[in-house]
Amino acid sequence: MDERLTLSNTELKRLKVLEMIQSAQVTVVAAAELLGVSERHCWRLLARYRRYGAAGLVHGNRGRPSRRRLPAGVRREVLALAEGACRDYNDQHLTDVLQEEYQLQVSRASVRRIRRSVGLASPHKYRRRQGHLRRERYPQFGMLFQIDASHHAWLEDRGPRLALVAAIDDATNQVVGALFRPHEDAAGYFLLLQDIAQRVGVPLAVYADRHTIFQSPRQPTLEQELAGITPQSQFGQLTSRLNVRLIAAHSPQAKGRIERLWGTWQDRLVKELRQAGACTIEEANQVLTTYLAKHNQRFAIAAQQPGSACQPLPADGDRQHLFSFHYTRRVANDHTISLDHHCLQLPPAPNGRSYARATVDLYHAMDGRLTVAYQDHDLITFHPAVAGPPRVETFCPQPDATTLQSQPAEPVRLPAPEPVRTTAKPAANHPWRRPFDPAAAERATLNERASP
Repeated sequence: MDERLTLSNTELKRLKVLEMIQSAQVTVVAAAELLGVSERHCWRLLARYRRYGAAGLVHGNRGRPSRRRLPAGVRREVLALAEGACRDYNDQHLTDVLQEEYQLQVSRASVRRIRRSVGLASPHKYRRRQGHLRRERYPQFGMLFQIDASHHAWLEDRGPRLALVAAIDDATNQVVGALFRPHEDAAGYFLLLQDIAQRVGVPLAVYADRHTIFQSPRQPTLEQELAGITPQSQFGQLTSRLNVRLIAAHSPQAKGRIERLWGTWQDRLVKELRQAGACTIEEANQVLTTYLAKHNQRFAIAAQQPGSACQPLPADGDRQHLFSFHYTRRVANDHTISLDHHCLQLPPAPNGRSYARATVDLYHAMDGRLTVAYQDHDLITFHPAVAGPPRVETFCPQPDATTLQSQPAEPVRLPAPEPVRTTAKPAANHPWRRPFDPAAAERATLNERASP
């Protein structure tokens, strides 16, 4: 009898990492950090995999409610005390009060989880200062990519100030992708990750800072907190669709590999662009393509383990709207939806049906096209007035009514042109360029005090 096993994306990722442990490509300690679990739990997963195969990765309680969950009444009582009389109690103190005075046998971990779900932090936290040790590299290519952007006068006085978006592999120091953008935006990281995924594959993890491009600034609603849902940015949604772990750095030093790359490129790449006479972003990207091979040949190192841990892209049927900004909209009674103050008209539904009050999905592709889909079926595609990578929540449709049937709900606010920023360099006789003279500084101070 043919028995089929269905695994989630997380379980498929665990299966791949456990297979790497079996083939001695990665240690258990590195695999535990990559999967986001403890070393002990990683050993537990490995034992189940060796005994039951892939079926051992499926939890036995899947689909069953937990028997140890707290009753809703107990949770409400804990929240009432945490937000009221015991608001300034730390987690352990509140746990003791619940057990001694209210006879509620709740663990400290449960109290902490309930308080954090509504945004209540434990007061009077004392943490011992700890030193930082240099983190070891990941052993194989594709396990971790560090991504960032650098704002610099890459073209010096020949052109506008640009942002360079790049990704570097943690194991080999190889720059796997880079491109120039007018500014740092989500579309630049989408294009970067799309290019990397098509050439070398999808990495297991991505290391980035806490910019709002990666971490959504929106606070979760009460319903989202109770459901355990965290708001995600557009890039966070993309990494979830690709099953890539997005790691947030707490300091620039934590992602020092790519920070040191900027120091190298702000010295070497600027000279390459100067020698090539690049004055526009298009010319800069052409020079960058040639320079990447030269840089990797000079600075890349061999990984501890051969091969690549990158995963292939999903099947062709799942790629259509993969690298797109995803939104949801509620259809109005007149079969219209709104996006960035534009009222977009949807086509009539077949068989006399109506889309009114229905929820539709919007996919804003990297070429600017906006596709409206309902129940996984594309209804209509709107084309932009200017083709190119979009900004988040920004769409300017074509004025041609035959291609786009839309009327602005209010006067359309066209984005103001960005001012061209020129690099201001100090003159040769600027005080910053002069050596410091203590005697002259003392004389200037005395003269200033003597003046009336």
